[in-house]
Amino acid sequence: MARRRSFLALAALALLGAMPGTSVAQTSATQAPATQTPVTLTIFAAGTLAVPFAAVNTAFESKNPGIHVEAEFGGSVKMARQITDLHRPADILAVADYSVIPQYLFGGEGKTAYASWYVGFARNAITFVYTDKSKFADEVTPENWYEVLARPGVEIGRSNPDTDPSGYQTLQMLELAAKLYDRPQLRAAILANAPEANMRDTETSLISALQLGQLDYLAIYRSDALQHQLRYIPMPPQIDLSDPARAGDYAQAFAQTRNGSIAGRPIVYALTIPSVATQASWAERYIAFLLGPDGQQILAQNGFATVHPALAVAPDAMPASLRPLVAPWPPA
Repeated sequence: MARRRSFLALAALALLGAMPGTSVAQTSATQAPATQTPVTLTIFAAGTLAVPFAAVNTAFESKNPGIHVEAEFGGSVKMARQITDLHRPADILAVADYSVIPQYLFGGEGKTAYASWYVGFARNAITFVYTDKSKFADEVTPENWYEVLARPGVEIGRSNPDTDPSGYQTLQMLELAAKLYDRPQLRAAILANAPEANMRDTETSLISALQLGQLDYLAIYRSDALQHQLRYIPMPPQIDLSDPARAGDYAQAFAQTRNGSIAGRPIVYALTIPSVATQASWAERYIAFLLGPDGQQILAQNGFATVHPALAVAPDAMPASLRPLVAPWPPA
């Protein structure tokens, strides 16, 4: 059974985050000769990766004629279950919470294992975005946001905590905020304005509703705010799950979901090649490209904090071509 890693081990990530444009070692596996027969590379990924991965896919295809990348985006838990429950083949799984991969793909307790390693490749922060159309848009500030969002008539959108990390990360962030601001009813007051009718499997599907004024605020990642040029509330690192050095503090906040109680942890995106991959060798080349300078630059341009070098759990189980691009995940 795969080893469980302590959230505190992520503190080392705080020193490893790369700035936009930082170069990362890249191997010859990134680019291969043109294929004689068209190949489709299938990726299941978190919804918040849709914009940067579209750019990565285009760049990868241009360097590898004959390769077509077919990406499907949705809640990270939902996408993992496409593999484990619906038995759909995927060449790469990329999720917005690294813990999704060992929880759903590593097997154990009689369950089939679909993976034995993963790589953390990007970081993010949870926040609320809004537009000029939002109620109290001219009044909300980093100091009063939790009071404004609890006002009567405010409509808040969020993702489903049972299917998507940002859904349970929003609940964790609100619990941390309640403690930070000494407002015990903060989470309940804000969630009263974020009913199930305002909830979707992934928060990115609610961006259009926000832009049309059907929602006033949307719980989402900071990267999405930057990609879509949305106004957002800068949250302190004590609550936005962005700082690996605060892993111990984040772990004190919990979200209750149908999949159990989930403790807070720093937001680190991770990926793996499932055992059901039909194009594993091309998946290796794609990951090498993503972890290389071109892929990392695209991530940084889209509001993600990169992880340099990428950090791997069970690197010895990884394909040999990818091992030079990663460092071991810090021990507990």
